[in-house]
Amino acid sequence: MRTAFSAAQLADPHLADVEANLRACVHCGICTATCPTYLLLGDERDGPRGRIVMMQQMLEQAGAPSDETVLHIDRCLSCLGCRTACPSGVDYARLVDTARAHIETHYRRPMGERLTRWTIANIISRPALAKFGVALAQVFAPIAKRLPGRLGALARTALKAQPRNEPARPVALPDDAPRVALMSGCVQPALAPAIDHAIARVLARRGIRTVPLAGCCGALAHHLGRTDDAKARARRVIEAFETANDVDAVLIGATGCAAHLKDYAHLFAGDARWSARAAAFADKVTDFSVLAAPRPAARCENLRVAWQIPCSLQHGLGLGGEGAALLAAAGYDVVTIPEGHLCCGSAGSYSLLQPEIAGQLRARKLANAASVAPDVIATANIGCLTHLSGTDAPPVVHIAELIDWAEGGPRPAMPGWLAKETAAR
Repeated sequence: MRTAFSAAQLADPHLADVEANLRACVHCGICTATCPTYLLLGDERDGPRGRIVMMQQMLEQAGAPSDETVLHIDRCLSCLGCRTACPSGVDYARLVDTARAHIETHYRRPMGERLTRWTIANIISRPALAKFGVALAQVFAPIAKRLPGRLGALARTALKAQPRNEPARPVALPDDAPRVALMSGCVQPALAPAIDHAIARVLARRGIRTVPLAGCCGALAHHLGRTDDAKARARRVIEAFETANDVDAVLIGATGCAAHLKDYAHLFAGDARWSARAAAFADKVTDFSVLAAPRPAARCENLRVAWQIPCSLQHGLGLGGEGAALLAAAGYDVVTIPEGHLCCGSAGSYSLLQPEIAGQLRARKLANAASVAPDVIATANIGCLTHLSGTDAPPVVHIAELIDWAEGGPRPAMPGWLAKETAAR
């Protein structure tokens, strides 16, 4: 593509990155076949190719975007299936992230949208407030279930919080055992605290010590276009990491967060003080499936498990097959969900901001899952887990909980499967 950015604009490293990716795009349209919103809505403006044209015009003009442009960019999930499919190597993330930051600073949204976005950035991303919100939604569950629109989506997400369990008991490990900083994040402790307990137990069996690393990664703020907020949170995480002693790796149980942590160097591109520190931190970030090498299982429950690979894992981190191998080695019957490359509709805060489209994508994902008749759906991201959970779905469990269970840990919360198991007996 030809571009018309000024020299002053290209002095911004993020806009320079945008231009490089725009020039690489040949408008072949291969990306459209991988875009969930294009497949769902059939509108060129709701596919990568159409959005790229609108983003280019908006960023070159450097002014307030039109309502139409904002509407269609907002509908993008940032699943990055298009990035994986692109034969020209266009990094769509560089385009949409910069576009969202531009919209945040040059466009005034209606009051209701501003309130929802403020809540996501300032309430959900703070663990203590997120836990309070979950408790409040559960107290007022009869009302929360009936709330309309985005507020209803937010309340119903809170009602899906899983029961708490006992923390992992300390395991005696040698002093020279590898140390992994385990980030709890902001949403996961409120919705599914058992995940980190399972991760700690699984890694302890492999001789790896987990040490806590506090902080919100800033992914939610980043995807809302709130760049300054995202950077502030990232700085706190990097500083906490730098004060930790002899940490060999950084791990978080939510792959959506992990993909953002891996991208810290780009977040601080052009920042003389923070770019090198961010790159050093990002280099330490890894995934649970990489650390949890397969080992003999203590039990096998003959469970048929559908492995739902989060977009952040397959398109963001470039992983996915490792999880299936882990589950199979643990004795589970692992099946593949058709259209596994398509997003389930969670996409960070997307299910809260675009509940109608997210609901349709959820229904499509669950229909594809049902076609392989699983007992359980396993995933690796709290957003996918919460979004897919429900009375109309099989139990949805984090992969770490299933591996932990197979190796002698506590059974995950799987009420639907337990009812099926009881009936079979």
